[in-house]
Amino acid sequence: MTDIFLGLFSGMAFGFVIQRTGATDPDKMARAHLMIEPDIPRFMLMAVILSAAGLVGLTLAGTAHTTVLPVSILATGLAGILFGVGWGLCGYCPGTTWAAVGEGRMDAVFALAGGLAGTALFAHFHPVLIPLLYSPTNLGPVTLTDLLGGNPVAGLGLIIALFGGAIWGIGRLWEDPGHD
Repeated sequence: MTDIFLGLFSGMAFGFVIQRTGATDPDKMARAHLMIEPDIPRFMLMAVILSAAGLVGLTLAGTAHTTVLPVSILATGLAGILFGVGWGLCGYCPGTTWAAVGEGRMDAVFALAGGLAGTALFAHFHPVLIPLLYSPTNLGPVTLTDLLGGNPVAGLGLIIALFGGAIWGIGRLWEDPGHD
C-alpha cells in the first residue's frame, strides 16, 4: 500500500512541476519546438539527469527493481516517428497531456482521447506487429551500463556530461524573447 501512495505522490509532484514549468501550455511547447523558448527542453533534460541519478543511487543501494526490455531498432524508430507526429499535432507529450487535462484544458482532453484510442489500437494489433516490426531488429536487453562495462556510475557521468552540456548549449544558443 505504501508503494501506491508513493507512486501517487510522485505523480502529483511531477505533474505540479511540469505545470509550473509551462509544459502543459501547447503554445509554449510549440515555441520550444521552434527553438525559441529553452525552458521546457532544459527541464526535460534535467529530469532525465535527476531520474538517472535516482536510479543509480537505488541500484547501488540494492533497492532498484527494474526490468530491461529488449531494444528493437525498427519498432523504436517507428514509435519515435509516431510520437513526434502526435506531439507536433497536439502540442503535448503523454505526460503533459494528463497534466493539461488536470489543469482543465479541453484540447488536452481530445489529445488524451486520441492517445488512449491509439493505445487500444496498438494493443489490439500487438500480436501481429511483434513479428513484423519488433523481432527482425531485436538487439536484446541493452543498457548504457552494459555498453560501459557494467559500471552504473560511468553511465551516470556520461548522461550528466552530455545532457548537462545540452542544457548549457540550449541556454546559450536558443533565443528567448521572454528572458532579456
